[in-house]
Amino acid sequence: MQHSILFSQKARHLLVLFILAFPLLTVAQSPPNIIVFLVDDMGWQDTSVPFWKETTPLNRRFHTPNMERLAAEGVKFTNAYATPVCTPTRVSLMTGMNVSRHRVSNWTSPYPNQDTSAPDSVLNAPAWNYRGMSQQKDVKGMVYAKTLAQVLKDNGYYTIHTGKAHFGAKDTPGENPLNMGFDVNIAGNMTGHPQSFLGESNYGNLPGKTTIHAVPGLEKYHGTDTFLSEALTLEAMDALVKPTASQQPFFLYMAHYAVHLPFDKDKRYFQKYVDAGLEESEAAYAALIEGMDKSLGDLMDFLKEKKLDENTIILFMSDNGGFSFQPQRMGADYTQNSPLAVGKGSVHEGGIREPMLLKWPGHTQPGTVSTYPVIIEDFFPTILHMANIKRYEVPQVVDGQDFSAQFTKGKAAKKLLVWHYPNKWGKSGPGISFHSAMRKGQWKLIYSHKTEKLSLYNLDDDIGEQYDISKANPKITRKLADDLSQYLRQREAQMPYNKALNRLVSWPDEAYRASF
Repeated sequence: MQHSILFSQKARHLLVLFILAFPLLTVAQSPPNIIVFLVDDMGWQDTSVPFWKETTPLNRRFHTPNMERLAAEGVKFTNAYATPVCTPTRVSLMTGMNVSRHRVSNWTSPYPNQDTSAPDSVLNAPAWNYRGMSQQKDVKGMVYAKTLAQVLKDNGYYTIHTGKAHFGAKDTPGENPLNMGFDVNIAGNMTGHPQSFLGESNYGNLPGKTTIHAVPGLEKYHGTDTFLSEALTLEAMDALVKPTASQQPFFLYMAHYAVHLPFDKDKRYFQKYVDAGLEESEAAYAALIEGMDKSLGDLMDFLKEKKLDENTIILFMSDNGGFSFQPQRMGADYTQNSPLAVGKGSVHEGGIREPMLLKWPGHTQPGTVSTYPVIIEDFFPTILHMANIKRYEVPQVVDGQDFSAQFTKGKAAKKLLVWHYPNKWGKSGPGISFHSAMRKGQWKLIYSHKTEKLSLYNLDDDIGEQYDISKANPKITRKLADDLSQYLRQREAQMPYNKALNRLVSWPDEAYRASF
C-alpha cells in the first residue's frame, strides 16, 4: 500500500512537470514573425552605429538611436554585403541566387522593354535579364524563381510588402508584389525611387506633373505634411493588425524608398542638421536617415506594445552602398563612404559593404558583434531556417548559405563571396561598373572587364583598397582568379563584349595567365 502511494505521488509530480513545460514547448515551436527592414542606398557609414573598428566622424554626423537600440538588443554584422545596385540585391534576397546565376545584373527600368545598361565606348553589356524576376515561367527577359515571400506564404505566413518593390519592369509579372508571394502590397510597383517624399506633393501624384515614379496607393496622406517614410510605417502597422488578431505568423518586408534620391527635406529633422553646421544637401540626407530610423523604432515599439517582440525576428540591411561620385547629377555628394573606396555601382567596398543588424530573441545575444561574412543571397536559406521551414521546393538553384549558426562566430576563411557586374551604371566614375570580384577571408580580388586586369587587396590591413598587392602575391592572386573563374563558369555567368577586340571579355584565370 505504501509503495502504491509513493508511485502515485511520483506520477502526479511528473504530470505537474509536464503541464508546466508544455506551454513553454508550445511557445518555442510557434513560428516566429519576421521583419526584413531594407533601406535603399544607405552607406556603411550613414549611421551613428559604427560598423568598423572605431567610431568615425561620419558616424558622429548621423543620429540613428533606433539602430543603436537594435544593435544593443541583437547582433551587429561587420562583414555584410549586398550588390553594387538595387534590383540585383532584391532579386538575390528573394531567390537565394547569386547575380551571376539569376542575371538580373543591373537595375530594372520602370518602363517596359528598356535595357538600363548605359552605352559604353569599350564594352557592350551582355543580354542580361533586364526585365527582372517572375514567378511565371518562360517570360522573356526575366529570371524564373519562387520567392522567399511565396515560400513563407505557402507555409502559413501572412506576407506584407511595404515600400519599394522594383522586382520587375512595367507590364511584367514582377511589377506587382501581389504576383511575387505577398498577400498585401503597400505602395510598391516597378519604380526604383519616388517622385517625391512629400505628402504636400502627393508623393508625386500631381495633375499634369505626375510621372511613372509617383508613389501609388497612399491617397489618404495626400495634401498632408506626412513624410513618405512615416506614411509607409503607419500603413505597415495597420497591415499587421490582421495577422496579429488572428495569431498568424507574419512576414513584413519593410522596403523603404529612403534614402534614395530625390533628397527631399524631412522637416522633422532637417533644421537640426543645418544648425549643426551641415550643408543643406548633407542636412537633407541626414534627415532622410533619421526619418528612416524613426520608422525602425516605431515598428519596434509596436511589437513591444502588442507583446510580439519576443517572437519576432528583425533583420536590418541596405541594398547597396552610398550614392556618391556622381556630382553631375546632384551638385554635391550627399553621402560619403570613407574609409571605404568608391560607392554605389562599384564592387569596391564602398559599393557593396552594408550596415546589417539582426535580432532573434532566444537565439541572438544582446550587444554582440559578428565578423562572419554574409552576402545578400544568404538571407533566403537563413530566414527559412529561422522560420523552421526545413523542406521546400523551388525551381531555382539556391547559392546562399544559411548563416543562422554563425551569429557570434568570426571569420570564415574558406567562404567565397562573389560579385558580378557586367553592366554600366549611369555616367560611371572611376571604379564603377564592368567588374567582377571575390572575397575569401581577408583577401579581395577585383577583376576589371575593361582592362582585363586583376587587383588584390588585404582587407584586414587595407579596408580602403588603396594598395594593389597582386604582383607581390602571385600565388594568392592566381588561386582567387581560379576560384572566381570556376564560380562564374559553373553558373554560366555572362561576360561583356569587347568591341575593339571583337570577342567576349576573358575569364579572370585567362587574364592572370596573360599578365602574370
